[in-house]
Amino acid sequence: MGVGLRSPTNIFGQPTDRLLSDLDAALSQWDNRSTSSLVTKIVFGHFPISFSALTTSGRSVRDVFLKHSISAYLCGHLHTNFGRNLKRHHTSDQQRFSSKQYFQLDIHEAMSTTVSNGNCSARTESVAEFWEWEMGDWRSARSMRILAIDSGYVSYTDMDFRFGSRDVIIVPTFPLDSRFMHRSSYPYDLTCQAMSTTHVGTVRALVFSRYKIESVTVKIYESHSGSLQLVLEQEMERTRGKGARGAMYTVPWNWRDFLDELPDRYWLQIEVVDMTGETYHSELRPFSVNGLTAKVSWTWKEFRVMGCQWNQLYYPIMWTTLAFLFSLVLVPRTSLTFYENQFMSKFIRPKMTRRSLGDFVPVNFEYFAVELSKMYFIWSGMLFYLLYLVFFPWFTGYAVTENYNKMYLHYRGWSTRFLADTTALPYIGLPDVMVIVLPHLLFVVLPAFLLIAAIAAERALYLGHHFSQRTKKDDDHCQKAWHMKNVYIFYWLRKILILLCLPIVWKHWKVWQN
Repeated sequence: MGVGLRSPTNIFGQPTDRLLSDLDAALSQWDNRSTSSLVTKIVFGHFPISFSALTTSGRSVRDVFLKHSISAYLCGHLHTNFGRNLKRHHTSDQQRFSSKQYFQLDIHEAMSTTVSNGNCSARTESVAEFWEWEMGDWRSARSMRILAIDSGYVSYTDMDFRFGSRDVIIVPTFPLDSRFMHRSSYPYDLTCQAMSTTHVGTVRALVFSRYKIESVTVKIYESHSGSLQLVLEQEMERTRGKGARGAMYTVPWNWRDFLDELPDRYWLQIEVVDMTGETYHSELRPFSVNGLTAKVSWTWKEFRVMGCQWNQLYYPIMWTTLAFLFSLVLVPRTSLTFYENQFMSKFIRPKMTRRSLGDFVPVNFEYFAVELSKMYFIWSGMLFYLLYLVFFPWFTGYAVTENYNKMYLHYRGWSTRFLADTTALPYIGLPDVMVIVLPHLLFVVLPAFLLIAAIAAERALYLGHHFSQRTKKDDDHCQKAWHMKNVYIFYWLRKILILLCLPIVWKHWKVWQN
């Protein structure tokens, strides 16, 4: 998109085909080079995948990342407003029509949770995958992330500076956190490559300190019955970076002692003591020598912003809502038109039977259809309003800047009819306009239509009760008392339904103000 939109219709990243081609070329520059080891590819961007739109040709930035199977994509935009677990593991989906196009229920749905069979000669084809890590927010949350690449393994540590600066920063680089750092290839790498390399034979950590470090100790705990028991404590040695603030500390370990079928049985922590005598600890993190993944679930807020692919969900949600609203308006009227004689005969000669629950007659669809259709002006207004939302612009506004002409907002985006020399597209801002379209449909139009239907249903309920009373004897004093009680209930029910119109009006005003 060649122009930038104003708030609130600017929450999505709008990549172009040229941008994705340049990104593809940049990530491909190492593919044809003969290197002794694989290149670790990390991409930085602003928008998360869930808030990245498709290009005009239908391409997505996710497809480019999967093509190159990058190690990680670090993004922002969401900050920490929706939670701390804004992370997602992406894998390629071979099925053309899959639910993953619309949402992902778990942080890592396709990760391995079973122990490898140990057959290193029969490795399957590599899986196209990458990790997406939202970086947090420095401005309000004072959060900073330190990323490390150690022998191809990518790890990170998040620092919280809301309570002041840190004299010591600890970044464990191996073993990896089994919750957020494992890839699908790790079960093979850790069980097969360990026989020929020394990468898994040492515990490693980067330590940055303001003062001289006196000692660095690795501690491994075993989780048992909800508590942690120390099973290994060993001092680490400094191996690199003697002339800088940061240094690498390592210690050999017998990694085979920690093979286990549970991905979160063992927990790692690094303890550092500086020359002032202060003791610092890294965050406890689970690890799995088998390369298994510890499951972590999103909260509802985290799932909404990371698990839902909103550019794919916008049209299904919108058209499903509109289909329901159209059916709510047209089905009763159509049924009344085709079966008018049968419906009216029930009004003239109602066949009522005594009910077990105090002669209380449930809502009859025939009565509901007649009552809703009798509100002709309201029914016509509902139908015309839905047609207007589909075929006509909703309103006009300065979507770009005050210097441009006004633009018309449709459910397909902002119309560029009067926006000269900016874009050849008929609409821009898709799916950004969903922040206006969906709240209006779901929180204003849908409740209003349901409330109108509830008023018609209340009238139909009263009508059914009234007809049931006509079949009873006039001298039945108990039945008359029960009838008056029901009339009183219907009176207050109608008042309550009318009062419910007020929050809908308030919500309508609030949506359009935002």
